[in-house]
Amino acid sequence: MSKQIKGALLTLWGGICWGLSGTMGQYLFTRQGMDSRWLVPIRLGLAGVLLFAYCLIRYKKQVFAPWQTRRNALDLVIYGLLGVSSCQFLYFLTIQLSTAGVATILQDLSPVMILALGCLTSRRAPRFFEVMSILLALFGVFLLTTHGHLNQFAVSPAALATGCLSAVCVTVYNVQPKRLLGQFPVPILQAWAFLMGGAVFSLVFRPWTYGYVPNAMGWVGIAFVVVVGNVLAFVSFMSGVKLIGPERGILYGFSEPVTAALLAFALLRTPFTVWDGVGFAAIFAMLLLLSAGPAAPKVQPAALESFTKR
Repeated sequence: MSKQIKGALLTLWGGICWGLSGTMGQYLFTRQGMDSRWLVPIRLGLAGVLLFAYCLIRYKKQVFAPWQTRRNALDLVIYGLLGVSSCQFLYFLTIQLSTAGVATILQDLSPVMILALGCLTSRRAPRFFEVMSILLALFGVFLLTTHGHLNQFAVSPAALATGCLSAVCVTVYNVQPKRLLGQFPVPILQAWAFLMGGAVFSLVFRPWTYGYVPNAMGWVGIAFVVVVGNVLAFVSFMSGVKLIGPERGILYGFSEPVTAALLAFALLRTPFTVWDGVGFAAIFAMLLLLSAGPAAPKVQPAALESFTKR
């Protein structure tokens, strides 16, 4: 199997795993009565423990190296809390407020935000294909949230806000940790991000006060979003990105919202309209345009190798 084919399959599988996890999250919220403020701290904490145990075996003492300088420690906190962990909380909150398909497609607006940030930092106006990609993204979000009707929302304003904020967090953890990524393996950074998120969100939301006790299917769902949505998706997607690069990886990662939308429609009877399909297509076209454009390598920072958004 060629490197390109293997990389494409791995990134596709990683996106599918994230889509499966999003659909399972929607099931846990709608059928099991879970709350994102209860689920996310547990999910982050368990995933962090699993990845941290792997890193101790694989990298040994190097696991603690990011904390040895003040600058690295600060960068890691920003990356882990404001980026990765906040993204995961806002993503699951958006699922709870809407659907898994809407949450994933809103989060995929992050390349446009990275593009805008790149234009600002380089002090240049966006090129024609970049302007077109922004217009496609706005058009896609408009169709998803209004279904073509200016006087009503198909998605609640709260879900729109949290979904867009999750895309901001994706932008943070793609752009901010360039220096860290040059010094430490991504699994180490991700393990600390999950552990920090699990600890902080546990203190903020105090899930032990909810009095919620999952049934057997609830525990199966929790295990699924931890193992499939965090560990398996992360390993598969990042392995593929190393083979084909982050720009193409983003395209194949579009399998996530497609998987989430189709499964939610088939298994959870979530409505999926023509407007939704056209909105998805517009945002996919945006991703294709950004990745295929002549300035794509400059727009997409090297930090995109940390693209582990869910």
